[in-house]
Order: sequence, then C-alpha cells, then structure tokens
Amino acid sequence: MLEILLLAVAGFASGLLNAVAGGGTFISLPALLHAGIPPVSANATATLTALPGYVSSAWALRREMQAEGRLGLRLIIAVAAAGSVIGAILLVLTPGEAFLWIVPWLLLLATVLFAAGPYLLRSVQARGGLEAGPVLSAIAILAVSIYGGYFNGGLGIMLLAAFGLLGYVNLHGMNGLKNLLSAVLSLVSVLTFIGAGLIAWEQAFVMAGAATLGGYIGARKSRKIVRTDLLRYFVTGVGIIMTCVFFLK
Repeated sequence: MLEILLLAVAGFASGLLNAVAGGGTFISLPALLHAGIPPVSANATATLTALPGYVSSAWALRREMQAEGRLGLRLIIAVAAAGSVIGAILLVLTPGEAFLWIVPWLLLLATVLFAAGPYLLRSVQARGGLEAGPVLSAIAILAVSIYGGYFNGGLGIMLLAAFGLLGYVNLHGMNGLKNLLSAVLSLVSVLTFIGAGLIAWEQAFVMAGAATLGGYIGARKSRKIVRTDLLRYFVTGVGIIMTCVFFLK
C-alpha cells in the first residue's frame, strides 16, 4: 500500500508539473526506480505514465493552439513521430547498466535546460521569434524528438525552445502544442517499448491514472498561476537533488 501511495503521489505531481512548467520526470523516474523497476524499464514506464497527463493537459489548452512559423502542424507531428521512434529504439538497445550510468548526466542536462529555459525563451522572443527556414525547423524538431523518445526529462523546455526557432511567439499556444507533441512523442515511444516488453504495467496503471488527474488540473490552473518563477525554482531544486543522488549512487 505504501508503494502504491508513493507511485500515485509521484504520478499526480509529475502530471501537474508537466502541465504547468515541466520537469515531471524528476519525480516519476526516481519513484519507479525506488519501487525496484530496472533502469531502462523505469524510463520506459515513466514515459507511459506521462502520456495521459500530456493528453489531458493538451485537451485543456486546445483552444489556445494556433498555427505559427514555417512548418504546418501535420508536418511537425510527422517529424516528431519519426524522431521519437529513433530515440525509443536507441533506448531499447541501451544495456541497463549503461543507462543507469547515463541517467545522472541526462538529469543534469534536463535540469540545466529547465533552469535556463525562461532566459532562452525571452532571448528568442525578444527577436520576435527566429523564424528559421523549413529545413532547419524540421532538423530542430527531429533532434528534440530523438531526445524525447530516449529520455522524457527536460522535453518540455526543449520543445518550447524549438517552437521559438520555428517563429512561435504565443506562449499559451506554445504550451498547448508542447503538450500535444509530448503526447505524440510519448505514444510512439510507448508503442516501441511495449513491443520490447519494457513496461512495468502494475506500477504504470497507478502512476498513469494519477498523472492524468494532475495534468488536467495543472493545465486548467496554469492560466491563473502568477508566480511561475517560484514553481520553476522548486522544480529546478528537485532536479538538482535528484541529479546529485544519482551521481552519488
């Protein structure tokens, strides 16, 4: 019962954070590892548990989405799906011990990206969006999607930065599209992980249900949050702590 409660709380918190600011993997992945799930399976399961939260938060922000930049939405989704398959296959081919060694570095990268995200976005928006050409835009989406297919941590802020490169300037629209693409990436990756037998289903059901509720509530409340900087500091702090814990293991 204690393990179920831990997974439920971690799932709700990760869904909430992913919808509002990102960084839910900082909570879901360590919780699954603490529950005794092998590293690669824990990462695959964390991706699955994030999926319902992404879908529910994307639905809550569906009216804010609008087309911007040089690439159409269908092309963005197609490129993202292709990149996600590549990343997922790379994860399947990674030995468990090797992935456990890689995890702290991935967490460190995700924490740095998460902390620097607002400055990066402000820099891009100060220039009115970079409006990169279609080829460079597609390459940026592909690169972020490969990363997202392999490891979910920090995906949100990397997608937002990529949208800035595409010329997006509407933050609410960017946030909605971020959740939509995160859902597409997670779905494609999860199908690959299911085929490889990497999902820990019992833990996934508990965490995914809680993440769905957290994602919907987070998306609904995100418009009313004024001090998002405080939430970002909290998530960054969690990322730093988790990074240190994994480096010391």
